[in-house]
Amino acid sequence: MATIIQLQHITASYGDITAIRDINLEIDHNDFLAITGPNGCGKTTLVNVILRLKTPDEGRVTYFKDEEEVAKLNMGYLPQYSDIDKNFPISVSEVVLSGLKSKYTFGLHYTQSQKELAREAIETMELSQMADRAIGTLSGGQLQRVLLARAIVSKPEVIILDEPNTYVDRLFQDDMYRMLHQLNDNCAIIIVSHDIERMKKESKHIIQL
Repeated sequence: MATIIQLQHITASYGDITAIRDINLEIDHNDFLAITGPNGCGKTTLVNVILRLKTPDEGRVTYFKDEEEVAKLNMGYLPQYSDIDKNFPISVSEVVLSGLKSKYTFGLHYTQSQKELAREAIETMELSQMADRAIGTLSGGQLQRVLLARAIVSKPEVIILDEPNTYVDRLFQDDMYRMLHQLNDNCAIIIVSHDIERMKKESKHIIQL
């Protein structure tokens, strides 16, 4: 299997508190990796290091594409808590399109090809009937599905989800994992969860911190 992300001897801290210590990890291009453990064990810190949102105190994160080291990867990220204001007058389609914000020059309209990418992501997440609805009218599960559509709209090589079960019911969880397994045919999935039993069922590999 071809490695897409490699972590070597990663240690990261906040002030005097060490969050993770000496982590070694290789993630394959079609992996479905679960990162589990109790609250405060460093799961989100590890994700931030993988995303290069946090610089480790020690160790190295390396990205690969076609077995060659590259400077960056196209990654979609669904954080544990969204900063979206449900009272803000924005539609499902507009939220999904915002996942392409790094793909266009600020101030310009979205291109037709970008709108098509958004339409495909909305369709994949089975949201077509809600595309024009305001996000304030959505349930927690529906909004989570919209945020996942935003995470996949750029057709990422890696999708990272931090506790995606937050605020959603069991029925949507089942739908979400079904969709993730379909996406896993074309990209790596990294999911942070404290639900070890569910991760044993859904993932290909588990790291328990």
